[in-house]
Amino acid sequence: MNIASHDRRRSLIALGSAATALALGVKAAESNFPSRLMRVVVPFPSGGGTEVIGRPLVQTMAEVLGQSIIIDNKPGAGTLIGSDFVAKSAADGHTLLLTTNAIAINASLIPKLPYDTVRDLPPVGRICHGPNVIAVRSDSPIKNLDDLIRTAKNQPGKLSYASSGTGSAVHLAGELFKIMAQVQMQHIPYKGAGPAYTDLLGGQVDVLFATAGGAHKFVRSGQMRALALTSTKRVEAYPGIPVVAETLPGYVAEVWYGLFASRGTPMPFIEKLNAALRKAASLVAYKTALVKDGLEQSVNTPQEMADFMKDEIERWRKVITTAGITVD
Repeated sequence: MNIASHDRRRSLIALGSAATALALGVKAAESNFPSRLMRVVVPFPSGGGTEVIGRPLVQTMAEVLGQSIIIDNKPGAGTLIGSDFVAKSAADGHTLLLTTNAIAINASLIPKLPYDTVRDLPPVGRICHGPNVIAVRSDSPIKNLDDLIRTAKNQPGKLSYASSGTGSAVHLAGELFKIMAQVQMQHIPYKGAGPAYTDLLGGQVDVLFATAGGAHKFVRSGQMRALALTSTKRVEAYPGIPVVAETLPGYVAEVWYGLFASRGTPMPFIEKLNAALRKAASLVAYKTALVKDGLEQSVNTPQEMADFMKDEIERWRKVITTAGITVD
């Protein structure tokens, strides 16, 4: 064997050894993940619907993964503070984001995000989805969705509708309704759902677009009347209440909740997190609790969620553009 062949063989052996060592290192990292306390960031104030949905889920995921997980509320800037924190966290799968479809809306609504939604927040998976609800006060002369559309057409711009804020999922649900029903209503944005509920009940606004879970107790107690749900099908939590699509075919504006990782998180870590998410969300007690608020468990794979996100971003971009929605 000549010297050149011998050196080439030694190089190939060295490269093979390095590749084997790297593969073993990756396998070791996979088997040890997670290796320390984990954090799930919720970009909303403490006690909100996202945390209520997430806390029992996270507790079960912690048991499945064999590591403690804390929920860290980082509200502000329309979920941007918490989302940006996760996007810029270490790519080790120990810091996750639990958020709503606000993440897809902001991708089209905010001109200069501090992160790239698709690149910097790879999805672990969707958790669940469900309807928003269109509601009025129980003493409102508007009895159903046909009444609402007829009144809005007869009095263009006179009716007002409340939402939890400009650019929120319920705001866009309202704007999509206006576009498809070809009506004009005045949007009144609030800083959160609570004040919107208060002013609807107090008579300051005529109509409310809200999450089905948030408005449920007011409908159940008789303080509000649900006119229609924004989902594709009726739900058990709102017996007898139709969906908007029964009047406006093709209308859908559901809320969904999902789990996201930080940029560069290894796919084996994401897949392990998805498996834990799937197991936790499949527990009968958890699924039953979701149904009570009108939600449906709908965990998907990371790739399915990535495809879903692209569709959601584009869908809401069209609504934002058509409605001319801007934020400061």
